[in-house]
Amino acid sequence: MLTNTEIGCLKEKALRCELLDVSDIKWICEKVREVFAAEDNVVSVSSPVTVAGDTHGQFHDLLELFKTGGDVPRTKYVFLGDYVDRGHHSVQVITLLFLIKIQHPEHIILLRGNHEARAQTQVFGFYDECLLKYGDSKAWCLFTSTFDFMPVAAVIDSRLFCAHGGISPSAIHLDDLRKEERFSELPFTGPLADIAWSDPEDDHSGWRESPRGAGYTFGEDATDTWNQTNGLEGIVRAHQMVYEGFFWHHSRKTLTLFSAPNYMYRAGNTAAVLQLETNFETFHFNQFLSALDNGESGDGPMVNPSPYFL
Repeated sequence: MLTNTEIGCLKEKALRCELLDVSDIKWICEKVREVFAAEDNVVSVSSPVTVAGDTHGQFHDLLELFKTGGDVPRTKYVFLGDYVDRGHHSVQVITLLFLIKIQHPEHIILLRGNHEARAQTQVFGFYDECLLKYGDSKAWCLFTSTFDFMPVAAVIDSRLFCAHGGISPSAIHLDDLRKEERFSELPFTGPLADIAWSDPEDDHSGWRESPRGAGYTFGEDATDTWNQTNGLEGIVRAHQMVYEGFFWHHSRKTLTLFSAPNYMYRAGNTAAVLQLETNFETFHFNQFLSALDNGESGDGPMVNPSPYFL
């Protein structure tokens, strides 16, 4: 068991983008699993809160996000998943976020994205990054085993449903998600897969199989049915790069957030976080650009972009 002082020292190293020893990673993962395991599949969150989208291993841009939105615990956060893959510093991103979660469990909610999975991380960079930085797969095994414990959704003020991707035709009620067994590798079918992989679509109604190979695309009528059935006002999700950092779908009932600026160090996009005040009546977006001197232009493993780059 580490003391608060020792945890603080690890966090200071993590904030400097330093690699921690595998023994420290082991302790961090075991400790944060206990915290995740105590959380429901669908976490209830009260405002004020700030919501963040994909960060994808862009460590210095994660620091920029905290400069923009405020540090924990002064600011409470819901992160919508996809902390790893694509960027060069996935190890440092997820290490820092896990340490913050251990220190302030009630002030940061870390939802599982479709990339918090063994299958995705073996293709899109995180596995190779762990091998490069540690020389073997021990750290990757520790991290990916911990992903199995992460909650999958959140509801803010009983008004907004938050998930990485969207909604599922197999989950009509929030209780359907609450009953799912989540402590395993992310499946490719079923409600947990769908809410991690699905995308809103403005050009069709109903449900269609997703071109991503998992999940669905869902129309405005599906959003309306979900919201009405569950007494909700809207959906907040991530999963797609949008150039301004946020984008409205479905007559402003579904919102996409993306928090990795200049995605993959070449997309040129702005990032954003969503700031919700107590008993919010409006949505306030704080946009930010990539850190100007982030040192991330060529010092890590990269892979070819996937068919779902955007």
